[in-house]
Amino acid sequence: MNVTLRTPRFILRQPQVGDAEAIARYLNDFEVAGNLARVPFPYHLSDARAWLRTRLPNLPLEETNFAIDLPDSGMVGQVGFHRGPDGPIIGYWLGRPFWGRGIMTEAVAASLDWLFSASDIPAVYSGVFHFNAASLAIQTKLGFTQTGRSTLLCLARGAEVEHIDTIMTRERFQQKWQPVLRPGNATR
Repeated sequence: MNVTLRTPRFILRQPQVGDAEAIARYLNDFEVAGNLARVPFPYHLSDARAWLRTRLPNLPLEETNFAIDLPDSGMVGQVGFHRGPDGPIIGYWLGRPFWGRGIMTEAVAASLDWLFSASDIPAVYSGVFHFNAASLAIQTKLGFTQTGRSTLLCLARGAEVEHIDTIMTRERFQQKWQPVLRPGNATR
């Protein structure tokens, strides 16, 4: 699926072969990789190329990924979905030089808006490792609800890590974000 989303500050587009060097550069930072479940550390250019080969055309909606493409900076992070046991799981990462600017909140909101608009999926799952306060703040701001705690393997740390599990329902997202993202659709 070839989808491009535009936000007020950047473009969310499909990952491309040319993104491999940027992906490797930003994910070969333990401060980034150590917050993610499915990313090894160290992270090499060969890892980025191998992952990009999995981004085939015509993947189902719940396996779509977006590169965050900033004007004048290029690809600086990713937000995307993968299949989970109960439904799609959203994951995301951002290169450390771009932290603290609200980029990820904007990217996750746009991605959720797209997924809920393009499907009848009732909920999206996510979560954060217990020490990742910044990512939990993003999810809290977006309106994710905490559903419990579990443990999840963190490849970069080589260990099972306590994980705060979260969910975003279609209904909650539409109540909180549809009037913001699509002001013409707001009901009075």
